[in-house]
Amino acid sequence: MKIIRKIREMQAEAEKIRINGGKIAVVPTMGFLHEGHMSLVDIAKKHADHVIVTIFVNPTQFAPTEDLDKYPKDFKRDCELCESRKVDAIFNPDCKEMYPGDSSVWVVEERLSKGLCGRTRPTHFRGVTTVVAKLFNATLPHFAIFGEKDYQQAAIIRKMVRDLDFPVKIITGPVVRESDGLAMSSRNKYLSPDEREKALSISKALQEARQKILRGERTAGKIIGGINLRISQNGGRVDYVEIIDSETLEPLKKIDGKAVIAVAAFFGTTRLIDNISV
Repeated sequence: MKIIRKIREMQAEAEKIRINGGKIAVVPTMGFLHEGHMSLVDIAKKHADHVIVTIFVNPTQFAPTEDLDKYPKDFKRDCELCESRKVDAIFNPDCKEMYPGDSSVWVVEERLSKGLCGRTRPTHFRGVTTVVAKLFNATLPHFAIFGEKDYQQAAIIRKMVRDLDFPVKIITGPVVRESDGLAMSSRNKYLSPDEREKALSISKALQEARQKILRGERTAGKIIGGINLRISQNGGRVDYVEIIDSETLEPLKKIDGKAVIAVAAFFGTTRLIDNISV
């Protein structure tokens, strides 16, 4: 497994693979890998004969008040996990490599990024789309694999690829959960044992919501109210609970067709997101 830290070196490696007829799949990550990430690697291996995992904690998607400085890192363990899944290369640039001091160009999506996480994190997705565009230009992939836990992010990247004509197919993998139902996340490390137990109220509330819909409930407000109550009763602070159209991400008042129930909530100082499709 190669570890590559320079953009030009990564591009040269990717160009060599493409010239020789190989297919490249990239799994963009911020490191501190877990089985959720590894499930995306497994999907990547089904579509391409060369898999690249990018590990870069992207500063431009963090607001000044957010957790950039304490974002968890364990590069040695990340490498061991990637080797165990036979990843071909890790692209691990530093900030100066990705963002020269006079950088002034951004990639901005102006519709799907307005709601949900974008409402309380207004600069977040500008950082995401910019760094993903740069990672695509560095790794030159045929396929890129993203997790559905970050549903809005995946939708925005898919839109960026379509609107800017990137020759990359976006593939998503399902939410991967711990045995007790908590959605896997690098930020779960921040939770105290008590907070982690209470955070299970998110996945439990989503499952209860799904059951209500299966029993015939179609009014979004009633379902949202139940989720809010479940989380707040367990000590969580709700950022948002919304039921959205699965394509446009527009909020729905009535569920009629494919929809996604999306949640963001704080337990202690840790912000968690989760969703289910219905």
